[in-house]
Amino acid sequence: MRKARKMIPVSHAPAARTKTARLVGTDTEKTYWNAVKARDRNFDGTFFYSVATTGVYCRPSCAARLANRENVAFHASCKDAERAGFRPCKRCKPNEPSLHERYAAKVAEACRLIAEAEEPPTLDDLAHTARLSPYHFHRVFKTIAGVTPKAYAVAHRQKRVRENLKKSRSVTEAIHESGFNSSGRFYANSAEVLGMTPTDFRSGGTNADMRFAVGECSLGSILVAASEKGIAAILFGNDPEVLIHDLEDRFPKANLIGGDSTFEDVMAKVVGLIEAPEAGLNLPLDMRGTAFQHRVWEALREIPVGTTATYSEIAEKIGMPKAVRAVAAACAANKIAVAIPCHRVVRNDGSLSGYRWGVERKRKLIAREAKS
Repeated sequence: MRKARKMIPVSHAPAARTKTARLVGTDTEKTYWNAVKARDRNFDGTFFYSVATTGVYCRPSCAARLANRENVAFHASCKDAERAGFRPCKRCKPNEPSLHERYAAKVAEACRLIAEAEEPPTLDDLAHTARLSPYHFHRVFKTIAGVTPKAYAVAHRQKRVRENLKKSRSVTEAIHESGFNSSGRFYANSAEVLGMTPTDFRSGGTNADMRFAVGECSLGSILVAASEKGIAAILFGNDPEVLIHDLEDRFPKANLIGGDSTFEDVMAKVVGLIEAPEAGLNLPLDMRGTAFQHRVWEALREIPVGTTATYSEIAEKIGMPKAVRAVAAACAANKIAVAIPCHRVVRNDGSLSGYRWGVERKRKLIAREAKS
């Protein structure tokens, strides 16, 4: 009976398939065994496991019947497992790209087609190229990309419009270069796409009104700014002047208007959210960012008051488990503090990571919400 146990290194990142090293300690073995029991595809490529009683080796997500722990060994690569005398499983085919990897390649190709097309390809055309049924392709695309093919096409076109408006000689030229056959189709949704008219966006926000007010709360100075669409910024700091300069830098050509008596009600609601987070904020938000950032921010808004989530959990929630660093970057890019609760995201070990407005403020917010 063969019980070869070629050990692998302690690592949370996927190991190269040709790398061979030795595992020290039992914690990693325990982690890998739990991954095998859960058939966790997030560990596919990180390690492979062999079963002495069958003579085969598998990827962690293999759907085969679970073997007894005493018959299982872990390997850093397919070559390591084969050197130890094991052959690849015919079910999960560990020596070939996984089903998830094959689907990811199909989705990447579909994204390329969308990006290069003058007019967004139809679902049927994309599915035909991927050699999948439209229903199956739609489900696969949403699982891997986190959005539907149509939503991805819309987001890409919005990005293209923003880029072309900055460099084209005229608004009309930018609209046609972005794939719109008629200006009317674009203008019908321009406010939603840009947050202002195309002409105002092209000139850097000229003539776009941005009302703001500065006040004090338990976390120090606070600046709240809003466009016609909704709350565009909630900034914390120690110096009101610094906050105003920050706002000016963000909207260099906008009409910054000091808040009037009507805006005082908006300010009061935002401060109320900070002091009593369980009450929520019944105000629209003007969230300006990429499609990916929007997905992350929407996931943050779904974290219940009084709880936290890790960057890994957010990445998993949006369907991109390996995009942990990108999730952290999206959190750092958030301009609307508390209303988009990036303060509720912590490291995998539960410790507090950096916070745009200071870790101490993050600590206070989490502690306050825990008591609510």
